[in-house]
Amino acid sequence: MTDAITQSLRESKTARWSALAIVSFTMLTGYYINYVISPLKPMLEQYMGWDSGDFGFWNSAYGWFNVFFLMLIFGGIILDKVGVRFTGLGAAITMIIGTGLQYIAIEGVFPMEGLIFGVKKQIAIGALGFGIFGVGVEIAGITVSKIIVKWFKGKELALAMGLEMATARMGTALALALPLPMAKALGTGGIPNISAPVMLGLALLVAGLIAFIWYTFMDKKLEASEGITDDINEEDAFKVKDIFVIITSKGFWLLALLCVLFYSGIFPFLYYATDLMINKYAVGDDFAGAIPSLLPFGTILLTPLFGSIYDRKGKGATIMLIGSVMLLVVHTLFTVPFLSHYIVAVTLILLLGVTFSLVPSAMWPSVPKIIPEKQLGTAYALIFWVQNWGLMGMPLLIGYVLEKYCITSQEVVNGVSRISYDYTLPMGIFAATGLLAIVVALLLKAEDKKQGYGLELPNIQK
Repeated sequence: MTDAITQSLRESKTARWSALAIVSFTMLTGYYINYVISPLKPMLEQYMGWDSGDFGFWNSAYGWFNVFFLMLIFGGIILDKVGVRFTGLGAAITMIIGTGLQYIAIEGVFPMEGLIFGVKKQIAIGALGFGIFGVGVEIAGITVSKIIVKWFKGKELALAMGLEMATARMGTALALALPLPMAKALGTGGIPNISAPVMLGLALLVAGLIAFIWYTFMDKKLEASEGITDDINEEDAFKVKDIFVIITSKGFWLLALLCVLFYSGIFPFLYYATDLMINKYAVGDDFAGAIPSLLPFGTILLTPLFGSIYDRKGKGATIMLIGSVMLLVVHTLFTVPFLSHYIVAVTLILLLGVTFSLVPSAMWPSVPKIIPEKQLGTAYALIFWVQNWGLMGMPLLIGYVLEKYCITSQEVVNGVSRISYDYTLPMGIFAATGLLAIVVALLLKAEDKKQGYGLELPNIQK
């Protein structure tokens, strides 16, 4: 056993960092599609007749199958039963199928008039595609998390997870900054090509699938170097009864609640951030997406830094608490009516980027301290399932609130609709997620002290 460990491929820095780079690229392609229509909201309203309710409905579809059909939980069980290679390939293919449906809807490959179950046909088909994509990208996320633990446990685990998140969020930055000017540049006769950014995402996902196929060969070499002949070691195989171990852990549920509250204040905000820049900060359409795109760039630098601090110094629970406090502060400042200069928006987005770096850099590497490795796939899946309630419900809530209470003006000029919104109430809702996250982070810190999870201890074993 000692020889096998000594000769393991994971002991090679080149091999484990190369594996990380490959799977991180696959996640980057998924994160691009996750936000590709976010900066297009004004165009979708102006040229396709959408309203904020339609936009919220489409984005809420991300969590439909994961929440109501438990696809994410089934994906986690499959991951623990059959391993990362099969699960990751299936997730990558699912993302491509879902994005294909979104492209069909936006492009109007066939007539989109009429309703499906009372929903506009275009919205229904696209939302179905986004829901299928949501299954794929979430399962890809838990698969990549388990892959990183597989290669980095006892080593630079938090740094590796931070670098993966930073790389993936380059996809988010691209999705926030590129689609609106791209749609305009590729348009004809003054009509933007709204489907072009989605087609780019489809091509990126194919590249991501090819990258993951490449990773599967590395994974086989890793297991061969450790004397493992199958993707799952029989001794460590997941059993369904292990779910009971997970769901009876108070620490697990506190971490899951912190996850859903924190991410509900970040990801759904990004769906509306471009529209916020236009309506509150009077930023032009061409540059409105560029300001929210600054947020992921902050995480690219800071998430690995905070992850490295956690690896070497510990203080994971404290890092999560500080991030929750910052989430409340930033969103509260977004609600202040007279803070309406674009410099204020840039500053708050950068601060939100720091916030977005703090909590995830400590949260995801903390899961293996609470849950045994053989149950990690299902544990991550359950956390992502709880998170998906927020990712599904918050866009729907914000879209409803905007449509019902926040329209300040609506006009049609040369056949193009223009709607203006007051974002004070929606930003107050986002601020509430930060307040609740602080409460949960304090409870998690107390539970860690009581149970001795080691969330305040370094990850690197000496």
